[in-house]
Amino acid sequence: MNSKLESLKEYLKNLGSVAVAFSSGVDSTFLLYVAHQVLGDRAVAVTASSCSFPKREYDEAADFCRKNGIRQFVVQSEELDIPGFRSNPVNRCYLCKHELFEKILSIAKEEGIAYVCEGSNLDDNGDYRPGLKAVAELGIKSPLRECNLYKDEIRSLSKELGLPTWNKQSFACLASRFVYGETISEKKLSMVDQAEQLLLDMGFRQVRVRIHGDNLARIEVLPDELPRLMENRVEIASRFKEYGFAYITADLLGYRTGSMNEVIL
Repeated sequence: MNSKLESLKEYLKNLGSVAVAFSSGVDSTFLLYVAHQVLGDRAVAVTASSCSFPKREYDEAADFCRKNGIRQFVVQSEELDIPGFRSNPVNRCYLCKHELFEKILSIAKEEGIAYVCEGSNLDDNGDYRPGLKAVAELGIKSPLRECNLYKDEIRSLSKELGLPTWNKQSFACLASRFVYGETISEKKLSMVDQAEQLLLDMGFRQVRVRIHGDNLARIEVLPDELPRLMENRVEIASRFKEYGFAYITADLLGYRTGSMNEVIL
């Protein structure tokens, strides 16, 4: 793994200057940290602010940049204003990423930054990821994939580097909780955000609250945490109903990435 870390450092050094799309997740935190180690002030962070990005993630991103002396830019990226996005087509992620990276490219140009980078890793090649099409079209760099890094390796290297995100739960934007073809709205995004925050506050390690229709929640937690979910089902159901859900279900298969993609793959 250390050889891959050295390869990543050399890759970033050759880029000269980078603007990293920074969400405070495991991958983008690792990428930004290493880029800052290698390039110093020639590595900047760009974080999106939108209704599909929870405040806790935004605050963590700002805190990380502040503590590490990394210059951070914030872009307003209201996905719901993108034509077609609200109807949640199967290429929703492409529409979002294309709009976001165009804004990051604009900031990079204004600041004299040579390249924009994003944090996808080799594991992302195995799922339906239309956002990677936007990455390719716009010439965005993917250093972690280029240097053959997998998620588990990124977590291990993050731990060695003392990064607080090494064991952080995986996260994707809240729009990924919707069934393709169902309308995405501010209200339903807020319902999902509150529901997931509750489960995280209760100590569940990895969660997704998928929304079906206007008021059915399908909870995904790690399989070994399903018994605890059942133990707390009354409290959870009560709180979910306060958020606007009428029906609360648990997915017996537990948490897995891209479960909404299972019907299209």
